[in-house]
Amino acid sequence: MSKRNTQQRRHTIITLINEVGTVSVEELSIKFKTSEVTIRKDLSALEKNGLLLRRYGGAISMPKEILMADDDEKVSLRKLAIASEAAKHIRDHNRIIVDSGSTTAALITKLADKQGLIVMTNSLNVANALNELENEPTLLMTGGTWDAHSDSFQGQVAESVLRSYDFDQLFIGADGIDIERGTTTFNELVGLSRVMAEVSREVVVMIESDKIGRKIPNLELAWEHVQTLITDQDLSESVQQQIEQHGVKVIIAKG
Repeated sequence: MSKRNTQQRRHTIITLINEVGTVSVEELSIKFKTSEVTIRKDLSALEKNGLLLRRYGGAISMPKEILMADDDEKVSLRKLAIASEAAKHIRDHNRIIVDSGSTTAALITKLADKQGLIVMTNSLNVANALNELENEPTLLMTGGTWDAHSDSFQGQVAESVLRSYDFDQLFIGADGIDIERGTTTFNELVGLSRVMAEVSREVVVMIESDKIGRKIPNLELAWEHVQTLITDQDLSESVQQQIEQHGVKVIIAKG
């Protein structure tokens, strides 16, 4: 089959899945009169491009948390580039925390080829997306008190659950970066973020460059608790050097 026909079929698959929310390999194979192997290749390619999430026997549309944040295509592409870079640093069988937020949620689409993952989250949307992955990572939830402002679980119960475990990595976003102090947030509930960092060997901040330098009052994580920051190509070299002076490794996502 020609490359053009493949592109047309994949475009139709995306249109269909956005209309109905979920599709199966079997029904797509019948619809397009092609093999299930071909359809699985289509779904795999579309997932790698951040256009859907595969599930056992088919695929589902992208969770709202991943798509809701910005209508600006450039911003969305930056989130996916950051997520792709972050996924490169996750090994099979790692124990990770994925905090709530649209940038961290974009990471879920990049975990489909990881084996034996154990993933803790305080986000229902992240949990639902994880639950649909065919590689079936072990899912842990913090529980706790639901906070509508941050769209996540917070509070002492969540903190207590986290302290029962230890993790290889925490992947966390931020509303802003104070170049001198660390990550900042509009949310006054910063206790859970600090416990997440406390129980993780490596703290990875995933943030778009246009948020770096924002003046936001609430300090979330001081630089001493952050090991790695992943951002996009629009970060200036001078700002990168200032952050690196705090002992933080800065990684620029390509794409």
